[in-house]
Amino acid sequence: MLDVLGLTELQERVYRQLVAMPSGTATQLAEGLRVDLGELRLTLDSLESQGLVARSVATRDHFIASPPELALGSLIAERQQDIRKAELELCTLTELFREAATGRVNLDVIDVVHGPQAVAQHFAQLQRGAKRSVWAMVKPDVLVVDAEANIDEAAALARGTNYRVIIESKAFNRPGYAQRVAATAASGEEVRVADSLPVRMVIADGELALLPLQSESAAREEVGALLLRPSGLLDAMCALFEATWQRAQPTYLPADQRPQRSELDEVDQHLLVLLRAGLTDKAIAGQLGMSLRTVQRRLQLLMGKAGVTTRFQLGVEVAGRGWV
Repeated sequence: MLDVLGLTELQERVYRQLVAMPSGTATQLAEGLRVDLGELRLTLDSLESQGLVARSVATRDHFIASPPELALGSLIAERQQDIRKAELELCTLTELFREAATGRVNLDVIDVVHGPQAVAQHFAQLQRGAKRSVWAMVKPDVLVVDAEANIDEAAALARGTNYRVIIESKAFNRPGYAQRVAATAASGEEVRVADSLPVRMVIADGELALLPLQSESAAREEVGALLLRPSGLLDAMCALFEATWQRAQPTYLPADQRPQRSELDEVDQHLLVLLRAGLTDKAIAGQLGMSLRTVQRRLQLLMGKAGVTTRFQLGVEVAGRGWV
């Protein structure tokens, strides 16, 4: 937790231990934390030099923790000052980059990224740097980063970044995928589903986009990506996303857009969400962990509840009644 302030794991453990006790010797701390005494003495010396611990006036071989609001507060203030300096430098470098960009040839608006590690790093950076929005088209197979490993998405959602994600329906054939999508939607992500998508991509703030280097049909000898900067090509990708978004089916809605009350239980609501997304009965059964016959039986009961005889009519009634 305190590594963001420049503390090592052992420094944090020693400081936390001293905070919880009146005072302690190096021997007591080494025994309590089960670390080498020599290493612990070096750690205490480093903490003392940073003002996080002090020697007891009464007993010199005892150490006491400095008050957290003072000791850690000063470290936080230093980090904040460093961040402010970095922000100023960012503005300067951005301005220099924009001035240089005016003299670039058209092809310079595209950077080629080679290798899975570099692609994953750029994917993370786009999300970390996004201030307003992240748009994504998600294909069924995973090339670099799985949804479960995308920790930057949760952090961006938490700081208020708007996420709009279009998922190709075949992605829901993966076990447990619907539950993961529902969880991100609960955090504020807007999700829609399309039968097929022309390309996988992610766009940050309408200013940067990351697309595959090769087409989906090409042999994947090497993983790579294209990083698009502001240009007519990037504008085209944004327009493609918007057009696809309009045609895609709304699926899991953010919490503030969901119906406040529903006549249906959670399982039936989930079933209807997946049905609206265009999943087959078999795929729905796999996502809900039930048999195909059970899914079909519940659909028949829902049609009876809505007073309709076809699935199309059921879809109309679901929308009209605000069931999902």
